[in-house]
Amino acid sequence: MNQRVVVAQQFRGPPESGNGGYVSGLLAGYLSPLAAAEGVEVTLRAPTPLDSPMQIQVDDAQASAYVGETLIGQALPKKLALDVPHPPTFAQALSAQDNSPALDPTIENIVSGGVGFHPICFCCGADVAADQGLRVFAAPVPGFEGVAAAWQPDVAFQDENGFLPAEMIWAALDCPGQFAYLAEGIRTGLLGRMTAKVLSPVRASDQIVITGWCIEMEGKKHFAGTALFNQQGECCAYSKQVWIGRQD
Repeated sequence: MNQRVVVAQQFRGPPESGNGGYVSGLLAGYLSPLAAAEGVEVTLRAPTPLDSPMQIQVDDAQASAYVGETLIGQALPKKLALDVPHPPTFAQALSAQDNSPALDPTIENIVSGGVGFHPICFCCGADVAADQGLRVFAAPVPGFEGVAAAWQPDVAFQDENGFLPAEMIWAALDCPGQFAYLAEGIRTGLLGRMTAKVLSPVRASDQIVITGWCIEMEGKKHFAGTALFNQQGECCAYSKQVWIGRQD
């Protein structure tokens, strides 16, 4: 099966390419629910162009995105089991939000002149309107070994039944992994691989907690975990990520 898809400017991560979590979730969505039941691994091979068509090829339980001959990313089924730490409460995460790098006016940021670490990112950008970006502001929370965000999605991101589409869940799981390293004074590079498992639907009306924590470093590879919890405190999705950056 071959299809064409366009990642709109709204869904950018770096200024000129798509948000890694959103693009990963988009590719994962081309796999059958049966194939993706235990998890999906997405490897991002090249920056995702914005407002330009990509060709999606789906065969043998694998989805690949191309622009011309350039491979942008691949998704395939991958079992994922992750030791997910118990999260802070929504109130605890909200009380720590002002300490998020996403809101730090003094931090060296990716887009000069904006607010916070990555002002225009679809996931964590503070300069993005609430109906255009997710505004997931992860911050260190006392008593939790990692970061957490108190997230109330805008209704613009819900489907006709009031739930968050899978690509929005993947996008929301993205930046907290990087922010876990920022909390340790370590800047990672770009998201290279994301393996995620969505356990249950997520209501957009919920007060959601998203956590991120460091796992290990291997040279330039920074491994992180993230998880999303609904208003009842149930884990609805989690991911393991590989961020590629400088060796510290």
